Amino acid sequence: MKTNYIPCIFLFFLSCTLRAESFRDQAVASLHKGVAYFQTLNSHGGYVYHVTPDLSLRWGEGPKDAHTIEVQPPGTPAVGRSFLRAYQVTGDRTALDAAMAAANALIRGQNKHGGWDHTIDFADLSNETVSFDDNQSQSAISFLLAMDAAVDDDSLSKATRRAVDMMIATQLSNGGWPHLYPERGNYHDFATFNDGGINDCVRVMIEAFNHYGDDPEIEKSLHRVARFLVVSQLPPPQPGWAQQYNEFLQPAWARTFEPASLCPAVTIKNVDTLIDLYLCLGDETLLEPIPDALRWLREIRLENGKWARFVEIGTNKALYYDRGRKRVKSIAELHPERATGYAYEINISSALEAGTARYELALEHGQEGLMQLETAELSGEAVQKRLAALSQSVKKIIEAQESSGAWVSRNDRFKATLPKGQRWNGEYTEMDRISSAVFNRNVAVLCEYIELNDRLAR
Repeated sequence: MKTNYIPCIFLFFLSCTLRAESFRDQAVASLHKGVAYFQTLNSHGGYVYHVTPDLSLRWGEGPKDAHTIEVQPPGTPAVGRSFLRAYQVTGDRTALDAAMAAANALIRGQNKHGGWDHTIDFADLSNETVSFDDNQSQSAISFLLAMDAAVDDDSLSKATRRAVDMMIATQLSNGGWPHLYPERGNYHDFATFNDGGINDCVRVMIEAFNHYGDDPEIEKSLHRVARFLVVSQLPPPQPGWAQQYNEFLQPAWARTFEPASLCPAVTIKNVDTLIDLYLCLGDETLLEPIPDALRWLREIRLENGKWARFVEIGTNKALYYDRGRKRVKSIAELHPERATGYAYEINISSALEAGTARYELALEHGQEGLMQLETAELSGEAVQKRLAALSQSVKKIIEAQESSGAWVSRNDRFKATLPKGQRWNGEYTEMDRISSAVFNRNVAVLCEYIELNDRLAR
């Protein structure tokens, strides 16, 4: 008897498509619920890092009151970007309103210089510090630039331009950016790569360059920082970069456990930043420092497969310092507050591989070719593979979401808060908390999954 397989095959693929559409709809519903719930946690339109489900306790880098929001990610700018992304993917007006409220919170907290410290205290807006530490002012500006591109609002446009002008005004004469502004007469005035400071400044200025088009002042700023990256690289046989530099362009001490030394983590970030600047400015000489830096990084890998945060100038030995400039021989000899609170050894192998591959592509394809490669859409087959990889994460996100829309981190374990001035002694606290970082991560996964499904459907 002849069997007709065609209808069976058609029905199989139809059922798979319907299941995928249904799962996409579940992802959209989860995103809507998550956004609707999370925006209720705002204070003055902004956000901290964690809150308890009953909203009685709030944390940023430490306990916070109801009038204080965090500028540092994963706080207000990062949450605002999540809301904006959710709106752009689904058209959810609740998400756009929440993003605009976060932007307005930053605008109200923008200080007289045009920047931000790591928090905004709406009970006292007198803070005049501009911080480039931990992507603080940079993340705020990046979010405002994205909002300015999406929303027609005069106050938003003015605040955004004011912030970009602040970036130009605070740039040091050597081309870098300080840790903090205005000057303090100490290491905060140094050109600082630590925690991605200058790298994040470069990223924001490239975003501003693309946003405003032909702006000669922004372009000059980018050329100045490009030169600084080139001249601040130490010479062979140690062609890396330090965490911070004094006014004489010498590696310098910062805090008493941050010696004047070379930093592999900074070095691999600077490789990526040099390529970013090459793509923006088209200056091939910006690629010249890279091969020596990559070679040095491969040479200094520790026996345990990691890299030291601090590498001694002249010897390539790993350096470990406790507070008070107390040098020890290993992490095991550090006080618990330092041993668990600071990455003295890290694994940069993935970043090193990615940086090497990107550099080789830049050499092979040139500026325009690399830009095309990095902005090209995924092929249909690649989209399918990425969707398959994302599906389990999406499933877990949906299953973990409560009926209210909240994602609650149960028995979240974190360092106990001790009296001011007392060093952390190894004690932890456990508590159910709602995390901005978890929200941002879940929104990113859900949005990518929905976007890729919609791309396939086009």
